[in-house]
Amino acid sequence: MTHNIEQLDRLDPLAACREQFALPENTIYLDGNSLGALPKASAARVHEVVSHQWGNDLISAWNKHSWIELPLTVGDKIAPLLGAAAGQVVVTDSISINLYKLLVTALNMQPGRNTVVSEQGNFPTDLYMVQGIEALLGSQRCELNSVPTEELDDALDENVAVLMLTHVNFRSGRIHDMQRLTRLAQDKGILVIWDLAHSTGAVPLNLDACNVDFAVGCGYKYLNGGPGAPAFIYAAARHHAQIKQPLSGWMGHANPFAFSDNYEPAAGVRQFLTGTPSIIAMAALDAALDVFADVDMQAVRNKSIELTELFLSLKKDHACLFDLTLQSPADPAVRGSQLSFSHPDAYAICQALIGHGVIPDFRAPDIVRFGFTPLYLRYSDIAQAIDILATIMDHALYRDSKYNQRATVT
Repeated sequence: MTHNIEQLDRLDPLAACREQFALPENTIYLDGNSLGALPKASAARVHEVVSHQWGNDLISAWNKHSWIELPLTVGDKIAPLLGAAAGQVVVTDSISINLYKLLVTALNMQPGRNTVVSEQGNFPTDLYMVQGIEALLGSQRCELNSVPTEELDDALDENVAVLMLTHVNFRSGRIHDMQRLTRLAQDKGILVIWDLAHSTGAVPLNLDACNVDFAVGCGYKYLNGGPGAPAFIYAAARHHAQIKQPLSGWMGHANPFAFSDNYEPAAGVRQFLTGTPSIIAMAALDAALDVFADVDMQAVRNKSIELTELFLSLKKDHACLFDLTLQSPADPAVRGSQLSFSHPDAYAICQALIGHGVIPDFRAPDIVRFGFTPLYLRYSDIAQAIDILATIMDHALYRDSKYNQRATVT
């Protein structure tokens, strides 16, 4: 199959977005699904916050520069990417902590039910959070039932309190049918929590239209908010009167600066705040989200599919790549913005690629994972990445001992 790569880049409606990112030369970045690239606006904003707002205005910046409102104002910037109306998203803490808040909240809303259903192969921290709550409260209050994906439908019965799923699987990239599973669960009185870590900013979402109850997501992958960027919580407005989250910190108080001895939760999603937010991290994410201001998420999705399909098509032209076995769905309609391949030497192949200027990542036990961020990836980047991968595999460069030394972060 032939491709006019130059024409694809020339006609790309998202091509101008690339200029908004600080990308290193001679590097093809295929790991934006793990850590997004640096938006130039974020670097400028952090400098402004540190040097001028904090540096000149000190503590008065909480009011003067509206630091105190950032968790909600940034949340409202994320909301359109989720297909959510304003006032339902707050930016705070990490996915793990936010899942803990939502799980306990949802369990308390479901008296007489104690089971949390999830799937085997879900991102580990999601399962760990349920296991931790079960250890704390006992199985009478919380019990995890982690089942194979194909058994999810049958696992949903009247004993289940919560269905907790990741919309796009971190290893394979498989997309769940959010609308169908949400409806199926809710028809049996089950509350649904979606983890949107590998979805937000990569695929169009319609949380309100799908009648989703709760969701979490992170700011450092496709949203490009920086390492350790704060995460977010979505809570449907219809649940706001019933919410009672367990980590009742002072920032979630109705009047935090009254310094009352007794906790009174703020109205709505604000009560999901706990401690003082990191303003520098929040500001970096806030600026990064401006990249999406004039971006159509369907255009992002269309290019994502084109990039992944191009990668697969070009891969077929090289016999030396046949041993890399696709573990992602072949159908792009049910695949997120990534491709995962298994190989016995996956770690070394990943390190060899990095050594040659192509950055994917490794996921145990044997997965090389390529992430495709349409805002800054070019079609020519994909063609070049395939050529480099073919050279590495054809000459078995990955067998060099320097590519087989395990680092802490993979």
